[in-house]
Amino acid sequence: MFGEVLDTFHEARRAGIDGDADAQEVGLALLEVLERRWTEPDDGIWEVRGGRQHFTHSKVMAWVALDRAIAMYADAPHLDPPLERWRQTRDAIRAEVLAHGLDDHGRFVQSFGGTALDASLLMIPLVGFLPADDPRVVATVEAIRDELTHDGFVRRYDPAQTDDGLEGGEGTFLLCTFWLADVLLLQGKTHEAKELFERLLSLRNDVGLLAEMWDPAEGRMLGNFPQAFSHTALASTGIALSRVLAGSEHRAMSRGDGHAPVP
Repeated sequence: MFGEVLDTFHEARRAGIDGDADAQEVGLALLEVLERRWTEPDDGIWEVRGGRQHFTHSKVMAWVALDRAIAMYADAPHLDPPLERWRQTRDAIRAEVLAHGLDDHGRFVQSFGGTALDASLLMIPLVGFLPADDPRVVATVEAIRDELTHDGFVRRYDPAQTDDGLEGGEGTFLLCTFWLADVLLLQGKTHEAKELFERLLSLRNDVGLLAEMWDPAEGRMLGNFPQAFSHTALASTGIALSRVLAGSEHRAMSRGDGHAPVP
């Protein structure tokens, strides 16, 4: 959550929403804790019950927190932010992830030294840790599509490989499927992203709401309903897709084609 909060502060400032002094102090307090604790194992984004590990996604989000803080506090010298120390810690986290978060096939894995995949790894290009066309990202996305999808929808992880402390399986996770659409957009696969987004939209009920999960075999929603994660992801992916499609249309019109071919 350190990365989520600091990224939110950063995006707010980019949008012209300046935080007050209290918000700046909260950010500094979070960073102070993060600097002490980023080397510790945790329960991960999914809060699995199989014991704390060094989850790759958690380390990446720790990197995000410091990366955004460096940008955000660079113009706040009156707070005396330790920018150079933050840069060193950010680079150390990146080095740890690249040294221990990959398997022998060059794919990112759920936790350091493990082999299991995790849909949270789709966040790596979305937060700017690596570009979407980096071979390690490409290999990870391909593996997730091959091993963690059911009828095109993405599961969080394979319960057979992840000790989540629960019996049985679960449905595909809609948030993760929206993430996949986002990554496909970054990779220039606009047609695939649009198709996946429209499939997700088709799952909504009669008043436009989504649950947490979808069961492709039974064709029904599962889990918490309505689920905020699913709807915030829908909005985010929809905005990103609209911008890409609008850009394609603008380029086509400027060429005089009269239509916007989808790559």
